[in-house]
Amino acid sequence: MTDKRSSTAPATDPELKRLSALVDGELAPHEQVEVVAALAQDVQAAARVEDYRRQSAALRSLFPLPTDAHYVVVMPRRAWWWRAVAALAWVGAGMLLGTGGAWLSLRGPDPWDFARHADLAYAVFAPEQGHPVEVAATDQAHLVEWLSRRLARTLTIPALNEYGYTLIGGRLLPGAAGPAAQLMYQNQAGGRLTLYITEAAPPTTSFRVLRQDDRRTFYWASAGAGYALSGQHSEPRLREIAMDVCSSLGGNSQAWQ
Repeated sequence: MTDKRSSTAPATDPELKRLSALVDGELAPHEQVEVVAALAQDVQAAARVEDYRRQSAALRSLFPLPTDAHYVVVMPRRAWWWRAVAALAWVGAGMLLGTGGAWLSLRGPDPWDFARHADLAYAVFAPEQGHPVEVAATDQAHLVEWLSRRLARTLTIPALNEYGYTLIGGRLLPGAAGPAAQLMYQNQAGGRLTLYITEAAPPTTSFRVLRQDDRRTFYWASAGAGYALSGQHSEPRLREIAMDVCSSLGGNSQAWQ
């Protein structure tokens, strides 16, 4: 897959395998960055990835793993069409069971999936020197109005000056459940943090942390929105900043204790 692919051009089998591997978390970090960057230019491929994620969520709902498990299940790679057929087969089985007296209820996509999107967005855009943001902080009024309109909610931009970070701007991104905003901050040493905001409605409002290589993402939900703060700080320091951001945005940081 290349970032110049036409939205109507057919995908090849190797490209489909890369998209499937992205959904299954089987790509190396540098490959994840390449594929995610290319998806921003290929609407058809991005839609296919969302289809794969829905299929994967359907299978996970039938065979859930403990959320705190720290192990990896290694399975042979299957062609994308094989997994699609399997997902449809399980849905069909649920419908058949329903005729016996109860329908099999499938959960929707993982409501915390936005954290993975936030982590990948950080990996793609935080190292960018030429165009790290779409709208610079010098036009903050427009930035707030634009992102608020696209996310259909009033955005508040937290100030992180006390931690040595100033806002350099933001951008609009495709999220797991609709549009997402990424705000980027930078300190005098060139280190960057990003705050990712999108629609989310998880069953609880507890905070969580995603660890990926040298990156950490603290994420939580509040009032129907999902927030994720990503950076390469030490975990305790980034947690402190995330708690402050959570409070400034109206969240309950006491739940983090």
